[in-house]
Amino acid sequence: MTAVPLLGLMGRGPSLVSRRRDLTSGARSGEVTTSSAVLWSRAAEPGRMMVRLGSGARRRTIRGPWTDGRTDLTARIHLTDLAPGREYDATVWFEDHDGSRSVPHPLTFRTAPIHAAAQSIAWAGDMNGQGWGIDRARGGMTTFRRMLDVRPDLFVHVGDTIYADEPMVESVEVEDGSTWRNELTAEVMVVAQTLAEFRGRHRYPLRDDNVRDFYAAVPSAVQWDDHETCNNWWPGEIIDDERYDERRADVLATRGRRAWQEYQPVPVRRLVPRDGDGFVPTRIYRRIPRGQHLDLFLLDTRSFRGPNPDVDPAVVRRRLQVGLLGTEQEDWLIRELRASTATWKIISVDQPLSAPPSRTYDLDGVSNGDDGRPLGREHEIGRVLSAIKRHGIKNVVWITADVHYTAAHHYAPERATFTDFEPFWEFISGPLQCSPFTFRSDEIDRTFGPETVFAHGKVEDLDVMIAPRPDNQHFGALDLAASGDLTVRLHDGTGAVLWQTTLEPEPGSRQSSV
Repeated sequence: MTAVPLLGLMGRGPSLVSRRRDLTSGARSGEVTTSSAVLWSRAAEPGRMMVRLGSGARRRTIRGPWTDGRTDLTARIHLTDLAPGREYDATVWFEDHDGSRSVPHPLTFRTAPIHAAAQSIAWAGDMNGQGWGIDRARGGMTTFRRMLDVRPDLFVHVGDTIYADEPMVESVEVEDGSTWRNELTAEVMVVAQTLAEFRGRHRYPLRDDNVRDFYAAVPSAVQWDDHETCNNWWPGEIIDDERYDERRADVLATRGRRAWQEYQPVPVRRLVPRDGDGFVPTRIYRRIPRGQHLDLFLLDTRSFRGPNPDVDPAVVRRRLQVGLLGTEQEDWLIRELRASTATWKIISVDQPLSAPPSRTYDLDGVSNGDDGRPLGREHEIGRVLSAIKRHGIKNVVWITADVHYTAAHHYAPERATFTDFEPFWEFISGPLQCSPFTFRSDEIDRTFGPETVFAHGKVEDLDVMIAPRPDNQHFGALDLAASGDLTVRLHDGTGAVLWQTTLEPEPGSRQSSV
């Protein structure tokens, strides 16, 4: 990735020699902090990425990297030395050696404010699962259009950005008797195994007008979960699925991670492979500073986890050190939380802390369905929660997705088996384009004392697939006021606010429902 100080490369935009093909994947920004941003796009053919930032006398043209098939024509520029709290206009195109260029694509982004000022963040996860793709007759992926209406300053995609293990078919009969018709590409019709198939999966949602328009106007910060590789995968796993010729999860994850890094606007140390198959990975867990009131912590629960145990607590009990984060990431999180001077510390994790297990084997999440003392992966979360209390770290909120419903969970030691922590909130929101799951609020794991304050997304068991509809898709929004108050809103896919609460920085909070 090319890191470019804002005051570095300057000059006039190139004269138009001839127009080349359009950028069918659009342009987007990501990882926007108080002073930096990553701009991303994909060329239609080999060329050099170019960005014109600003307009009029303040216009600057920035020459980015050349791209070709080694990165599937993707490219990015990492801008630094940006002014805080400012909205930027940018135009992105690619050009050849002779100066001919593609049709320019506009995008906008706003840097985070340094001082006390309002800002907003939207979040959700889970996209194109269970075989639900783009049905243009139904408007495509319309939840992105409703999120655009909210006009957040940043969008956090919590994971399952693709469902590489769930092929799509041309048509599906849905519960109301109508037919869902997927727009298909070769890559979405099979389980992804090759690098080309993973790349095609990431290209697919960018065919949707709602998605491209949203990304052109709202920066994103993106995580990964299991479906970027294969359902519930863990390092070292040998996948027991006859659809796969390549059964080694580590091999699939390497390809899936590379495609994810190529197609998401995330910082990477090196885009071009060193020797054909080689690719320098970038640490996925990270902190995104968003000014005086907010630090955003994005976790990675896939790269360092131990094997998935059985749900049976007796089995989990014998695997006391099986974690999700790994020692290095756990220590990093505690250290960074301690160092943070932001009013709010928002931890984005790709799985809820107490969601009930979805099966009686292959336990993939934090909880294990046993309400007693911490077992298995709960030890790791318990250590993090204890450290937050021990070091007096205030105003920590968790956001997540994964379970295809939206909910507000409040955790308190007086309701818990494990009590060495301070009360906190966890907010869940999704999916973006998946079937809703049956919500089981009475079955959440009670080890950390959660109370379901609000939940939405319950569906009845039917003999046909439940299609994505605006009323069963969800996203969340965090609105930070200049005063430091944090208002959390849970929306459905129509944009309607289902529930909200306003939290004051320690010591008080106030709550309201819609």
